[in-house]
Amino acid sequence: MYFDVIIIGAGVIGSSIARELTRRDLTIAVIEQEADTPFGISCRNSGVLHSGIHYEPGSLRARFDVQGNSMTESICRDLNVACRYTGKITAASSPEEVSQLYRLKEQGEANGVPGLEILDNQEMQKLQPGISGIKGLYSPSTGIINPVSYTIALAEHAMQEGAQFFFLHEVTDLTADQDRCRIACSTPKGTVYFEAGAVINASGLSSDHIARMTGWDSPRLYPCRGEYYVLDKRLSDQLNLLIYPVPGAHSGGLGVHLTLTTEGNILIGPSNEYLEDRRDNSSTREIMELLKHEAASLLPTLETGDFIRSFSGVRPKLTPPEIGGYGDFVITRQDKFIHLIGIESPGLTSAPAIAVHTAEMVDALLQPKMKQHWNPSFTDTQEIYRMPYPLSHYSREVREEFINRDPDYGTILCRCEGITRSEVISAVKRIKGPVTLAGIKQRCRTMTGRCQGGFCLPRITDILQEEHIEVLWKGPDSPMYMGSLRSEVYG
Repeated sequence: MYFDVIIIGAGVIGSSIARELTRRDLTIAVIEQEADTPFGISCRNSGVLHSGIHYEPGSLRARFDVQGNSMTESICRDLNVACRYTGKITAASSPEEVSQLYRLKEQGEANGVPGLEILDNQEMQKLQPGISGIKGLYSPSTGIINPVSYTIALAEHAMQEGAQFFFLHEVTDLTADQDRCRIACSTPKGTVYFEAGAVINASGLSSDHIARMTGWDSPRLYPCRGEYYVLDKRLSDQLNLLIYPVPGAHSGGLGVHLTLTTEGNILIGPSNEYLEDRRDNSSTREIMELLKHEAASLLPTLETGDFIRSFSGVRPKLTPPEIGGYGDFVITRQDKFIHLIGIESPGLTSAPAIAVHTAEMVDALLQPKMKQHWNPSFTDTQEIYRMPYPLSHYSREVREEFINRDPDYGTILCRCEGITRSEVISAVKRIKGPVTLAGIKQRCRTMTGRCQGGFCLPRITDILQEEHIEVLWKGPDSPMYMGSLRSEVYG
């Protein structure tokens, strides 16, 4: 199969690039080794839209973060994704950390971050009662976004505008000659071959391995795991904005912090641990106990039952553990290949700006024409549920309008989150690769509440069986059931 452009990786970066390229008269394919778009590192993070205070002036990280932050709100409005600019306080607890706040403010202003202020404790209390610290740096352009919904929406809109996605395709070989690039992929049905005029390597944790297939001497990536606890929505009214510590000079992250989510849960984390295994998304007892201790000091009213889930994500760092800190994004063109290496935080915020930059590199390579007509929004909103939040978040009048259209919007399948039968069916219809429970969960928030699927999972299973869809967790290698107990017992 031949495409003008092939993108390796369907995370937030690859999907953003695919969407941006659909503005052009190009044939576009996206190759993804997982069964769905939101199964990688793009959706295992805090979901924060960073302001740009933490990155060295003149770096790609600083440039794309500030640009991406300013672009994201309009994209989310077009794609019906939850996004909110909450503001953030970086709190200092010692005179040494206060001097660091002033350095961060100066750096942020050099990067073009708007509205930065140094606050004393009394001023901080007005924004967040109970906050500790001598002084704090307030950044009003910091926000929160649903990274799962965002990644999915970018990919689904790219599909609507003509991009083709190939899931469960793992790249095994990548070469090029004067005419075109050639890609070999391992799939459940055997090896599949693609050809393209240009290839964009946006494969996250695998991007250095993919780059070396082309003969380019890629910098090495160092996987670094961050673990999180998810807290119950009961605590949502106790946090008005994001609270971060002053980061250490050699830390691999920004420190353990409290983060609001667009759905009302609070995240505590992340930890910071370099690994050998790039796919090790496990949660560890040691870190979970540490996060519980941190959470109790930050939210004194916390109870044991408020910890409802844990998760972790692995960052593709360009700096080894003995150095720590951050390396700048690597975005470079190698003949017909464009490599994006080390796109860790603030990659989520930077995604739309990186997409524009990468598309301009494709323009220089292929000189495509721009389309005369390009729709920035979805066109299937009557058949598919596309609202920023689950229907339960809206007024009674809005809910009744949906129920009048389809009575199944009045049938609750998930009691914790108030998700209806029609929302689940809509999620199933939206999945373009293998239908999985994880894919349904990430499109409509079933199985994310206190019971973690205890009530809704059997009901979702019934829907899939009615549609004669095999019940899988994350793909063909993770079936949820092995046969039927009823048929085994009764024949």
